[in-house]
Amino acid sequence: MPARDGALRVLRAARDASVKRVVLTSSFAAIGYGHRQQDAPFDETDWTDASAPGVSAYAKSKTLAERAAWDFVAKEGGGLELSVINPVGVLGPLLGPDLATSILLVQRVLKGGVPGWPRLYFGLVDVRDVADLHIRAMTDPAAKGERFLAAGGDTMAIRDMAVAVKRRLGAAAANIPTRELPDWLVRIGALFDPTLKNSIGELGKRKHIGNAKAKRLLGWSPRSNEDALVATAESLIQLGLVKPAKAA
Repeated sequence: MPARDGALRVLRAARDASVKRVVLTSSFAAIGYGHRQQDAPFDETDWTDASAPGVSAYAKSKTLAERAAWDFVAKEGGGLELSVINPVGVLGPLLGPDLATSILLVQRVLKGGVPGWPRLYFGLVDVRDVADLHIRAMTDPAAKGERFLAAGGDTMAIRDMAVAVKRRLGAAAANIPTRELPDWLVRIGALFDPTLKNSIGELGKRKHIGNAKAKRLLGWSPRSNEDALVATAESLIQLGLVKPAKAA
């Protein structure tokens, strides 16, 4: 598998070059999928069940790659140290017009043009805070052998994202709908929209997440979900990737 094999190649090269520590960028996808619905927040002790029905290929690849990395360091790493960062959806200022999946979600919210939003929830974190956490994980002795969930706060409904952006951007976001659609209507829409079809299994399933470990061990202090959202929206407008409502 490319993800697993790529991680192991890097770790072998690092070990052979006497590198002290590697910080691996994994994902919340390696933590929060394949579980029954639970009320307790997901944290760094949780692992995605890659064998569970409905787990995406992406989540499987992230899980298998991270598990392989930990196994390698334990059995063949010698003196090599490993720390892992598990980000949720990464937002924040853009470097250019190539958009990741999480940014496409914010772009879709800004464009509006839909009657409302499905009952879906996402974890959010600002890219600048993800970078900061990587540096802390590389330099702080407390990060040795630890995973860190990178999230700005608990998960957020798409409707609440829309409300937050509309409130903060004012007239530029006037076209954003703030209605939440009933699940039955979303299921009908999924018959015609492949994007919705891929999300049907997550309707109404809120995965609570916590970021206490990174704060406690590394002194990490991330921006809020709302600040990350607004930074993304403003960046999309500045780059001309979304037209503000007042300029329409």
